[in-house]
Amino acid sequence: MDRRRFLVSGATGLAAVAASPLKPLTAASRRQPPKPRGEPFTALFAPHFGMFQHHAKSDDDQLQFAFDEGFRAWEDNWMARRETAEQERLAAKMQQLGITMGVFVAHADFGKPSFAKGDAGDRDRVLGEIANACEVAKRVNAKWCTVVPGTIEPRLDPGYQTANAIDLLKRCCDVIDKSGVDLCMVLEALNFRDHPNLFLTRISQGYEICRAVASPHCKLLDDLYHQQVTEGNLIPNIDRAWDEIGYYQIGDNPGRKEPGTGEVNFKNVFAHVHEKGFRGVFGMEHGNAQGGKEGERALIEAYRAVDIG
Repeated sequence: MDRRRFLVSGATGLAAVAASPLKPLTAASRRQPPKPRGEPFTALFAPHFGMFQHHAKSDDDQLQFAFDEGFRAWEDNWMARRETAEQERLAAKMQQLGITMGVFVAHADFGKPSFAKGDAGDRDRVLGEIANACEVAKRVNAKWCTVVPGTIEPRLDPGYQTANAIDLLKRCCDVIDKSGVDLCMVLEALNFRDHPNLFLTRISQGYEICRAVASPHCKLLDDLYHQQVTEGNLIPNIDRAWDEIGYYQIGDNPGRKEPGTGEVNFKNVFAHVHEKGFRGVFGMEHGNAQGGKEGERALIEAYRAVDIG
């Protein structure tokens, strides 16, 4: 799926969404049958607008439908592009239902080295977008915003590019600090096949950067689809980068559709991160494998099959 089209469709904040005391899962609990239709999912799986469009037309109705099906989180990548009144209306609906707002995009550049080059104009533009993201976060009760830090700068050694990115991220953290909002930028590494020439591609690279920034306002978004394409080794990389991961997104490979349509064992991955203590959001950033109401129902049942016990 083309990311630029699809976008339309961990210290900070994790405690706020903790639903219950940690309960380690046993092998037997992983084999428990799925919860019945309508019962809340254990994991905070977050659909997005358009995913259930055949069951519910308006945005408000899609939120209601998702809640009725057991979802307790939501993503809207382009929330920052909506009018203020619309942001406030959707936030009120989510608050009424008890739905946690997941990520929205604060900055995503696929054509310029906005972080790697160290250009003053790019820096000012990014800082302005982060300041705007702080205002959006206040209105919609969001604790995470996505940052895709642009392309590589081929005329600079990788070490200088990394230093430039770290410097700009620290400045972004200063903007968030001054805003007073509890917001965490989650840096997304994207795969080389769908998005060639991007600066951030690997979990280890993101881990290095977040460690250097050393702020609760800057963590990793571990998109399991992108990382399965780029490097696989999902669980070992989760373990190594654990302290710097603030958010997860989902998509099976190949195809970038719901769990069970590709090669990733999401049941084991979700159980693993749950056992380690993660109680944050898993964004459902993928398409539907089948069309119509039947496809939407199949998607919901796929998540029932892989939910944490």
